[in-house]
Amino acid sequence: MAAHAGVNGTHTNGVNGVHNGVNGTNGTSSASRPLTPGIYAPIPTFFLPDSEDLDLESFTTHVVRVAKAGVRPLLAGSMGEAHHLTHAERITLIKAARHALDEAGLTSMPIVAGTGAGSTRETVELCKEAAQAGADYAIVIASGYYAGAIAANRKALKAFWAEVSEKSPIPVIIYNYPGASGGIDLDSDLITELATECPNLAGVKLTCGNVGKLTRICATVSEPAFASQYPRLNPDAPFLVLGGFIDFLLPSTYVNAHGAITGLANVAPHTIQRLYELSEATLKDPSLLPEAQRLQGIVARADFTIAKASIAGTKALLEKLYGYGGSPRKPLPPIEPAVTAALWEHPHTQDIVRVERELSGKVQVAAA
Repeated sequence: MAAHAGVNGTHTNGVNGVHNGVNGTNGTSSASRPLTPGIYAPIPTFFLPDSEDLDLESFTTHVVRVAKAGVRPLLAGSMGEAHHLTHAERITLIKAARHALDEAGLTSMPIVAGTGAGSTRETVELCKEAAQAGADYAIVIASGYYAGAIAANRKALKAFWAEVSEKSPIPVIIYNYPGASGGIDLDSDLITELATECPNLAGVKLTCGNVGKLTRICATVSEPAFASQYPRLNPDAPFLVLGGFIDFLLPSTYVNAHGAITGLANVAPHTIQRLYELSEATLKDPSLLPEAQRLQGIVARADFTIAKASIAGTKALLEKLYGYGGSPRKPLPPIEPAVTAALWEHPHTQDIVRVERELSGKVQVAAA
């Protein structure tokens, strides 16, 4: 098993170390912000009531809030309602987040931007725009609109990520989410092939929730020899295997996975970060395992309950906790008040809120 670091460290899991340089393959980034194992939060996009214009004040406040907990922001993903955003709005969000992070002294915090679109051509265009706006990495999902024609076409799927990663000026993470792509579900063999053959690919997010798939991919890419046999185009962007849910973070640690991209980190960033640190620490100190298992149980139950309320539910909880959230963009419906009340009062929600308050020491609850 590859080496891991302690509670406050960063593990390598067989990935190559970080180096000085630029993130963009064409020099689009002025400073290196390495892609490291850990927790990433898909940041919601907040909208002003009535107009549905971007609420940048709430957005930047939230980006900085999660970043200060050690959680890296992912913009314009599924939780960020990427499908509802124009190109210009995506650029605005990236620029606003970078400025807010820098102003908060978080200059080394990387930004991952969702750049999936309907065609390969537009996806590449979005990757270039994101890089120019200040994103350090892109995450790309295949469009499900023509899933009937490409879901079973292995050659077409492989060609999509190969071309996007080759033409993108910043490293690309594969986003495997069958529920948002018409059922397109990459298998472990195809993902491993892409990892070995495409040096500008920097990882995969598995929102398929398939732990066996995660294990099989890690068996190749987390081996110590992988980095030297298949070096990345950018040495600061090793190939990370990230869960798309947080309910199996602890077991995934034991097969050399690299963390998770989880919507629950918006609601409880300190808790999720603590779970990650504890999970890593158990590899060196097994006495910490019972505490890690206890916390994983709290997190897993909350993830199951809160995820069922989707984007609107997460925003409603943020409104309760921090005083901002609002509604999704139409046609996504707002959450009903009775559903919000039930979600807030649910024991699984209250358990993780309690832990988050304990760990952060500063969470304020807005007036109901």
